[in-house]
Amino acid sequence: MLQVSEKEIKNRLSFENPWWKSSQGIDSDIRSLPKRAYFGPFFRLVTQTDVRRAVILLGPRRVGKTVILKQTIQSLLDSGVPPKSIFYVSIDNPTYTGVGLEQLLNLFVGHDVSGDGQQRYVLFDEVQYLKDWEVHLKSLVDSYPNVRFVCSGSAAAALRFKSRESGAGRFTEFMLPPLMFSEFLGFTDREEMVFDTQEDTDGSRSRIFIKDISKLNGEFFRYLNIGGLPEAVYSKTIQEDMERYVRDDIIDKVLLRDLPSLYGIGDTQGLNRLFATIAYNTGGEASLEGLSNTSGVAKNTIRKHLDYLEAAFLIHRVHRIDENARNYKRVTQFKLYLTNPCLRTSLFGPIDEEDDAMGRLAESALYGQLIHSSVVDELRYARWRSGEVDMVKLDRASQRPQFAVEVKWSDRYVEKPQELKPLIKFCKTNKLTNAYVTTRTVGRNVDVDGITIHFSPLAFWCYWINKNTIEPDLDSGLHPRTGLPLF
Repeated sequence: MLQVSEKEIKNRLSFENPWWKSSQGIDSDIRSLPKRAYFGPFFRLVTQTDVRRAVILLGPRRVGKTVILKQTIQSLLDSGVPPKSIFYVSIDNPTYTGVGLEQLLNLFVGHDVSGDGQQRYVLFDEVQYLKDWEVHLKSLVDSYPNVRFVCSGSAAAALRFKSRESGAGRFTEFMLPPLMFSEFLGFTDREEMVFDTQEDTDGSRSRIFIKDISKLNGEFFRYLNIGGLPEAVYSKTIQEDMERYVRDDIIDKVLLRDLPSLYGIGDTQGLNRLFATIAYNTGGEASLEGLSNTSGVAKNTIRKHLDYLEAAFLIHRVHRIDENARNYKRVTQFKLYLTNPCLRTSLFGPIDEEDDAMGRLAESALYGQLIHSSVVDELRYARWRSGEVDMVKLDRASQRPQFAVEVKWSDRYVEKPQELKPLIKFCKTNKLTNAYVTTRTVGRNVDVDGITIHFSPLAFWCYWINKNTIEPDLDSGLHPRTGLPLF
């Protein structure tokens, strides 16, 4: 059989690195795209070359990983890095089949560069398609101190598991989540339409105010139906056929190709049925037995499939505690959330404000804003015989509750806060003096039995969580201890 020649490989490398021969940099189409809010932190991590680690860019399909790599290249060029010191390779191209990372690197830098002192940047896109990539990459990090290695991949399950197993001390992970609600508003130029920002008189920080809650909720519904995917924001063609675009190009490729090929999953239809069950019931409580009965997949298989789906950033599990904030000895029930709400609407159709699924999908969207944050591992939900609380944040050290949140898509409880008995009971039992409840339109603070309940619109919460993560100096009037938005 004929093999791809070294000349053909070099020709392909030249095609993928046009800045070697042209002063134009990356393609103009990509250069014209706006940057994700995560670009700044990612670029700073890439350029911290004093730390000898490879940067692993994690994230689901179609969230802009290749775009952020290309934008990183352009920013490196703009900062004065010589064009021939930047090397980009898309590993999934058939030209590179069977070609190792070091062989590709040698075609770029040659064999005698480890001691020349010149800083280089090497970006391997879709690296998971190379067998044993993590072993080879760790060796390269150790062998080439003047090369900054950056890798990305869509099949995040493989990247996450293998990078943690084999790259301890040599890899730094960076997660690029689906488009957040605050980014969605920025991408569509509607942020100023629904919010106003005012600086304090001393200029120390800015405060965010809602201009028009009805317009904000309208944008929130657009986000639930088409948000999460940067390309969908700009393309009416994609928006009009979300089912084909999301199902065929994202869901099916992960469920029917990526995960089966990486983990030898034979029953792809069972995996597909399981995901459809989770998507339809996002935000609901589940059990292995219940999922098995609904999807027709064995419980032991479901346990593995949940691990794969979560590592691939399609779903997120939240574990249960009791009314005293203690873990259950046997983990039999948990909640499952889609990481991207439009995964559900693309499978089962768009929703409106009065849709029966609105409450659970809105709760999923709220969790979706938190999945990339540092607090996600401490989030639980509480359920006991006579009540439930949707979200509880535990202190990492003491494992005691720091705050409790009830997620509602209704203004009803502002006038009838006494109906929030489980939330009030949980707060009293765990000595919390503040509780939080989301609403559809109303922001207000109400005192009930010594507990101050802070009501605020759900769409604002989804906006603020991500906005404050990216721009921590912003303030909407935050609780001094929990940092949550108050009205």
